[in-house]
Amino acid sequence: MSGHPAQDVRHVETDVAVVGGGPAGLTAALVLARGGLRVTLIDESDTLGGQYYKRRAEPLAAAFGDFRPKGTALIREVRAAGVDCLTRTLVWGAEDDGRTLFTADARTGAAGQVHARATVVATGAFERTAPFPGWVLPGVVTPGFALHLATMDRVPVGSRVVVAGTGPFLLPVACALLDVGARVEALLELNHPYRPGFAALGALRHPARLTEAAGYLLTLARHGVRVEQGRRVLAAYGDDDRVRSVEIGPADPAAGGATRRVDVDALCVGFGFRPSTELPRLLGCRTRVDAATGEELPEAGPDGATSVDGLYVVGECAGIAGVHAAQVRGESAALAILRRFGGASGDGSPATGDGRRLAALRRRARSLDRFAELNQRLYPVPAGLTASLADSTTVCRCEGITAGEIRRAAETGWNDLHGVKGATRAGMGPCQGRECGHVVAALAGQATGRPCGPASFAARFPLKPVPVPTAMAAGRPAEPDATKGGTA
Repeated sequence: MSGHPAQDVRHVETDVAVVGGGPAGLTAALVLARGGLRVTLIDESDTLGGQYYKRRAEPLAAAFGDFRPKGTALIREVRAAGVDCLTRTLVWGAEDDGRTLFTADARTGAAGQVHARATVVATGAFERTAPFPGWVLPGVVTPGFALHLATMDRVPVGSRVVVAGTGPFLLPVACALLDVGARVEALLELNHPYRPGFAALGALRHPARLTEAAGYLLTLARHGVRVEQGRRVLAAYGDDDRVRSVEIGPADPAAGGATRRVDVDALCVGFGFRPSTELPRLLGCRTRVDAATGEELPEAGPDGATSVDGLYVVGECAGIAGVHAAQVRGESAALAILRRFGGASGDGSPATGDGRRLAALRRRARSLDRFAELNQRLYPVPAGLTASLADSTTVCRCEGITAGEIRRAAETGWNDLHGVKGATRAGMGPCQGRECGHVVAALAGQATGRPCGPASFAARFPLKPVPVPTAMAAGRPAEPDATKGGTA
């Protein structure tokens, strides 16, 4: 972030602040605005849509067409409904009561504040990584990055690619790479979700998702791509310019099995997604540790309401469940807020009389939650995935901290997650532990033989790196901004 923040803090007054412009946030903002409330939608990106409804640059859209036209239509409806959209704006902190959010221009650092009667957090998720020897080489990327290049820019991340990790997300990534001319040498699935079994039978209850997965698998088969289940990348090899080859072996090296080397110029590795829960945790809402993933999730009711009055969590921030569940959660929270403030429902009728719609949403949510639980059973991330990491393997890329340094810190008395963080600086870099926190927790727990609690560092102020003058401006009185929804 460059430039110098403006000396005057701009202040926005609104009824509801929605943080995150992806499917959940867009849906919530639309329903709220149509219900008659003033809504301010805040997103770090230059454009709305989030990761799912990403927008192509105009020249690429003209050449290749719109990407997910439903997203374009939804964004158009949101703007037409009068939602005040603050793009290129990050939320980096908040007052203790949660009513005032501290913001900053993502490019200049110019400080701002958004004061709202209620806040909807729709901050989405980020990809789960797991270190291995060579994962810091150029050309080793997450599947989401490869998908972005292929779909947004129509550029393959490499010409010979291995896609690896676990989760249904690997399938569309591999197909997108094929679509832009890459050769996918193999798709390595850590688990065995595509073979007959009791767990896989649960997919029959979700025919639309089953059909979607079958379509991806057929595309891969037509291109001769091997989907190797129970396999993973053991190591990557290369030079200062690029990854050159990968070593492939069994998911559990201790069980034995053949290994092989494959020449590549790109490697995509990811293990699903982790919810971005820093803002609700910073605001003090009660949390629970998800037994399947170890993630610390906000406790929320069916309508997304948390233990903090006026704070709602929706979308992947409330737990990984996919785009359809995200939009259901967004609409449910919006209806709850409209009932609270006495607004109208999204179709203009009184929100208090929208019981049938709410009941339908809750039925749909239960079905989608069952699908999310099925995915957790089919694509688990083994707790011991990092147990065999060599001491020399880098874990925290921001600070250059290795697995050995983390183990030694845990063994010498720094035996909780934050003690290890303080002793090693792991998690103190620009990503603030979003990428490595779960790995640091796992390694520290293995070294001491005691669980280190949730797989995430405590949410700290500021949530995102901002220039010092921006942080200092948080304590100055805000000035009215008549162009952004009201006065201070």
